[in-house]
Amino acid sequence: MSGRRGQRPGHCLCWLLCCVLLSPATGYVIVSSVSWAVTNEVDEELDSASTEETLPTMLEDSGSIWQRSFPASAHKEDAHLPPPVGAAGARPPPEPPGMFSYRRESGARLRPGTARFLAHASAWGCLATVSAHEKMPGLPFGNCLPISDGPFNNSTGIPFFYVTPKDPVVVDLMKNPMASLLLPESEGEFCRKNIVDPEDPRCARLTLTGQMVAVSPEEVEFAKQAMFSRHPVMRKWPRQYEWFFMKLKIEHIWLQKWYGGVADISQEEYFKATPRKA
Repeated sequence: MSGRRGQRPGHCLCWLLCCVLLSPATGYVIVSSVSWAVTNEVDEELDSASTEETLPTMLEDSGSIWQRSFPASAHKEDAHLPPPVGAAGARPPPEPPGMFSYRRESGARLRPGTARFLAHASAWGCLATVSAHEKMPGLPFGNCLPISDGPFNNSTGIPFFYVTPKDPVVVDLMKNPMASLLLPESEGEFCRKNIVDPEDPRCARLTLTGQMVAVSPEEVEFAKQAMFSRHPVMRKWPRQYEWFFMKLKIEHIWLQKWYGGVADISQEEYFKATPRKA
């Protein structure tokens, strides 16, 4: 007893705190934001102490933008199914507060309109060609180029370009006109406002493939209106670079708009559609 009387109260408090932290937890796991090596014993403890309800909390990153987490019951896959027979009058369960909500795929009939919207709203795109460079012949080569499918009030769905023969992409096209054009929705407002990564399937991406051809003299005036109305600075580009207009003759349309793979849109559906915001 005399030995214990000499102990400081702080020591007792530390001992009690350690006992509480090291005692078996029921449904909770202490998770630190510091990374450490996980052994088999720790892994087994996490598996035994973790339940379906606590996993979302464990996976939450306190330093990221996802500040709130919810039990797995709030994310059930059958939440969108109609209620069972006899439950029509029942009040639907309240939506968990703070849940992040995103638009969902609305059907195949709306995809052509989304594709046309991306083609018209995009001011630039990534054009991929087959390289003709002597150091990498036949390899894919990409470059970001300004584009326009027409003035703001006249969408054609056909991407126009203002290019120079000095561009390596144009050199490639002179030997092989086949190209692929990527138009990501990340340039727009949806992905930014909802903080959706460009690689996320909810952030739509349109890929157009076909042949790049020089614009005919009959279309040059329209090509000027299309490009210069969207990119006025082009009018002042140095003329010694021998700028000229090209366009993509579309053969295939691929749209990634939501989870579940890429949609193949026919040319007929694409050109008949009206641009519709994704």
